[in-house]
Amino acid sequence: MALLETPAKNQNLHMADFRLKSVDGKFYTAADIKGQQGTVIAFICNHCPYVKAIIKRLVPTFELLQQEGFGCIAIMPNDTQNYPADSFENMALFAKEHHFTFPYVIDETQEVARTYGAVCTPDLFGFDADGVLQYRGRLDSAGPNQADPDTKPELLEAMRMIAAQGHAPDRQHPSMGCSIKWKSTH
Repeated sequence: MALLETPAKNQNLHMADFRLKSVDGKFYTAADIKGQQGTVIAFICNHCPYVKAIIKRLVPTFELLQQEGFGCIAIMPNDTQNYPADSFENMALFAKEHHFTFPYVIDETQEVARTYGAVCTPDLFGFDADGVLQYRGRLDSAGPNQADPDTKPELLEAMRMIAAQGHAPDRQHPSMGCSIKWKSTH
């Protein structure tokens, strides 16, 4: 598994539309999940050790953001044929096990991941209320390590700053994770 870091945020990236199937049986579009205060899109999967390391912190962070008027969604972009642990059925189990309060959708064609420029899991994108990318970084200062009382909730603080001031902090730390498992092109 290749460890990657997310690139710096693309200042000109706007929230692109999509229509993806969720583990709850519904289809979600960007408009469906867009929050009044802003929106967070997380590219995650079930099997990545970096996702597993943060999932118990990501879910309550998303729940809190949802309560504060932010839209949240998790998108699974991996090739499920070669990585069956990330199958749609296993996504449903993963979401249930971790008590997701937000849609967990599958990007079967991987077009959404490519459109957003996602490179790894987890890859977190924070958009303002107008759908302009303001944050691309890690969940918190613990990264893939265990959180402690000094852990800074970077995503949460950035999204609150975006809602209050219209922009995120200038300094953003990249997320780290496993490379997206792209489908073979031949």
